[in-house]
Amino acid sequence: LLKLAVPLVRTHGFTRDALARSVLSLPKPHPEPLSDSAVSALFGSGTAAPKSLINAWLDEGLEDLRAAARRGPVTVPSALHARLRWNEPVLEHLPEAFALLASPEKGAPPLDPTPALKHTFSIANEAAYLAKDKTVQLEWYARRGSLALIYGAAELHQLKSPETAHPFLDSLLSTSSKARAALGDVVLYGDYVAKSWYGIIKSSGAFS
Repeated sequence: LLKLAVPLVRTHGFTRDALARSVLSLPKPHPEPLSDSAVSALFGSGTAAPKSLINAWLDEGLEDLRAAARRGPVTVPSALHARLRWNEPVLEHLPEAFALLASPEKGAPPLDPTPALKHTFSIANEAAYLAKDKTVQLEWYARRGSLALIYGAAELHQLKSPETAHPFLDSLLSTSSKARAALGDVVLYGDYVAKSWYGIIKSSGAFS
């Protein structure tokens, strides 16, 4: 049902309603959407259900990259651009999705940067793997760390200025050595991502 709910994000966002309506897309469609109690039983109560949908959507984004690699050779830049394109149909819903991922299960922020780090690193790792990156040992981490920084910055830029996201990504990739140097301490990067996410989330009114 999670896979069936992913296409509904475009129109219904990362919501319990999207999950409820997923049964309408079954080969033998359910006559009506799931009840809220059924959504809770299947996907979790409260924000757990939308978080499950967000994570399923993120997983589908990685699968989209793998599908592209099966169609032909992939480079790191082409993979990162493809992943930005995956965001485009649901951009209006992403600030709230990021708010949910970064917020604790109970209580108010502070936000947790761990989901942001995991998200950007998984994309960097997949892009490097599909492009048959040959780095090893410490260089393996440095390469993926710099790509995670580049992609994360491009994605944050995309939320604020979608029309310039791809040129912005190209500009970062063309100066990747500077980006790698800027990575520095992963704690500082986490702080950067957390503050950037918080700025996007706050401006979206997700917590208002």
